[in-house]
Amino acid sequence: MLYHNAVSRFSTRTSWDSSESSYAAAVREARASGRRVYDLTVSNPTRCGFDYDAEALLSPLWDPRALVYDPDPRGMRVAREAVAEYYAGHEASVSVDDLILTTSTSESYSFLFRLLCDAGDEVLVAEPSYPLFDFLADLDDVRLRPYPLFYDHGWWIDFSELERAITPRTRAILVVHPNNPTGHWTGSGERERLEALCVRHGLALIVDEVFLDYPLRELTPPPRSFACGAHPALTFVLSGLSKIAGLPQMKAAWIAALGPERERAEALARLEIVADTFLSMNAPVQLAMPSWLAGCAGIQGQIRERARENLATLQRVAGESPGRLHVLEVEAGWSAVLGLPGCVGEVDCAERLARERGVLVHPGWFYGMGEAGRVVVSLIGLAEEFAISIQRAIG
Repeated sequence: MLYHNAVSRFSTRTSWDSSESSYAAAVREARASGRRVYDLTVSNPTRCGFDYDAEALLSPLWDPRALVYDPDPRGMRVAREAVAEYYAGHEASVSVDDLILTTSTSESYSFLFRLLCDAGDEVLVAEPSYPLFDFLADLDDVRLRPYPLFYDHGWWIDFSELERAITPRTRAILVVHPNNPTGHWTGSGERERLEALCVRHGLALIVDEVFLDYPLRELTPPPRSFACGAHPALTFVLSGLSKIAGLPQMKAAWIAALGPERERAEALARLEIVADTFLSMNAPVQLAMPSWLAGCAGIQGQIRERARENLATLQRVAGESPGRLHVLEVEAGWSAVLGLPGCVGEVDCAERLARERGVLVHPGWFYGMGEAGRVVVSLIGLAEEFAISIQRAIG
C-alpha cells in the first residue's frame, strides 16, 4: 500500500499569528543585551517582594482528607462555604449552592461561553480590556464584539455604542469590575443600565471581579460587588485566589450564579454537567481554600499599600514634569494607563522605550487603545525600582 506525505490539518480556531511582533523583539533584545532593564510590567505578586507566610500557606495542603477521591462537580462544600463567607464580608449573600469552583477565571469564562453560546454567537466586551479574552473566545468558537470605555476625567461606559453593538447573535455582556487596565469601577448607575439592557434583550451579564479588593482611593459611596443586591438579569460573578490571595500558582477560582430563580437553576444544572465533564479542581487546593481566604487580608494590605505608593509616585512625577507624563484617572486594581506626549512617532512608544532606554511597559494597543503615546504599567513592582524606572521612561 502506498502512502502519500499528507500535511496534518489543524483547527482554524488555533490559527493565530504566532510570529514575533516588533515590540516583542524589542523586549527580547533588551533582556538579552546585558544592560540594565527597567521593568514596569511585572505583575506576578509572588515575584514582587511581598511577605508570604510559607508555613501558613503550605500547611493546609497537608490534609489527609485529600487522599480520598470524592468528587463534587460544583466543588467541595467546605471550599464553597469559604467563598460564600468571602462574599458575606462584602455584604453580599451568596448561597453555597449557587457556586461552581474552577481552576481559574479563564476556565470560568470557558464554562460560561459553552453554557451561553453556540458557535458564532457573540459576547460584548469592553475596550480597553485584557487581550486574553480573544484567545478564550476563539477556543470556544465565540465572537467578541467590543463596546468602548471612553475617557473624560475618568472612564465611562459608552452605552449608546454598547446598545448598537447588540445583534441577534449576542448572548452576554462582559464587564470587568474594576476594569483591567483602566481601573474603572462600574458605578451603581452604570450597573442599573447594564441590567436593564440585559433584561430587555434577554442577555446574561458576566462580571469579573478579580481586582475587587484593591481600591486605590476611597470613593463615596464605595463600589460594591455585583453579588450584592437584586439581580433582575441572569448574572455570573467571577473571581479567584490569583488576585484575592495573591496566589496565582494555586489555581482556584469560581463562578457565582445569580438572578431570576428559574434561569439561575437552569444555568446551574447545565454548569454542573460542564464541570462534571472536566472535574478539574484538585482536592488539596479545595481543602486549603478556607485557610487561604481567611488569611488573605495580610497580602491584600501589602499589595494595596505598594500600588498606592507607586501611584503616588506617578502623580508626583507627573506634577513635576508637565507635558511629559500624564496619568489617566485610575480608581482600583494593579495597573495605570499613562500618556507620554513626547513618545509619539512612527515607532510604537513601548517599542521605542524598550530599544532606546531599556524600559519595559505594555503598549496601549495590547489592550485595544488606539491613542498614540498610551502605555500601561504595573503598580505592584518594588517601589524604589518603580520610581527609578518611571524617571528613566520620561527621560
